Amino acid sequence: MSNLKELLAQRAALDEQINQTKERERSEAISKVKTLMSEYGLSVADLSVRAPKPVKVSKVAAKYRNQATGETWSGRGLQPKWLKAAISGGAKLTDFAV
Repeated sequence: MSNLKELLAQRAALDEQINQTKERERSEAISKVKTLMSEYGLSVADLSVRAPKPVKVSKVAAKYRNQATGETWSGRGLQPKWLKAAISGGAKLTDFAV
């Protein structure tokens, strides 16, 4: 079984190997990229990623409002809980129309 000093020395040697391998592979990758860029006539500007245009979200005006709390609903999607509760309590949907 190895002692702590030997294991730390092995780890230091492995860390050094890892760093050297990273540098070598990085240099090789840079060389490949430069070669491809020159082959295809690309510049650094060609590599920039263009952000997609943001999707415009249009807000829909509220059609129904809870006068007690100020909560609103556009009439799209599922009915909110406050509206369901009020309707099940005997209110009409038209009572909440804006």
